Amino acid sequence: MNEHDVHVGIVKHKARRRVGRGVGSGMGKTATRGHNGHKSRSGYSRHPMFNGGDLPLVRRIPKRGFHNKFAPVVFGVNVSDLNTYFEAGAEVNPITLRECGLVKVVCDEIKILGDGEISKALKVTVTRVSEGAKQKIEAAGGSVTIVAAKRTPKERVAALKADQS
Repeated sequence: MNEHDVHVGIVKHKARRRVGRGVGSGMGKTATRGHNGHKSRSGYSRHPMFNGGDLPLVRRIPKRGFHNKFAPVVFGVNVSDLNTYFEAGAEVNPITLRECGLVKVVCDEIKILGDGEISKALKVTVTRVSEGAKQKIEAAGGSVTIVAAKRTPKERVAALKADQS
């Protein structure tokens, strides 16, 4: 290749292809659609999972396990995070956890986990607490209150459907 051949055939403002405008356009008769078949017909659209007539990937792969759509969505927060985000004597509940940015997802229940250390006395009110976390919070001079989850299984399913749409 020579230097003067580099840009041969490259046109900056190429005229668009005028399809279906008769024989004189150079693309007459079938209008670049070929002769027969699905793609030559008007209104054709291929299903996103269509795999050229082969068995689709979704149907080829074996299905395993079970996903319970009624199960509550539980979000875990470690005691080390509580130590970082809250001052001594503060109230820790689902609302304050969301406000400070520790819980960013939509969940049914919040569980305090025992990873890390805590040195501040906090009043913790959540739906679940691990045994190790409860011991650490109480050893630091705080208190733990467990409240019932507010959403029923029906409400969870409604929320799941709303998230998917």
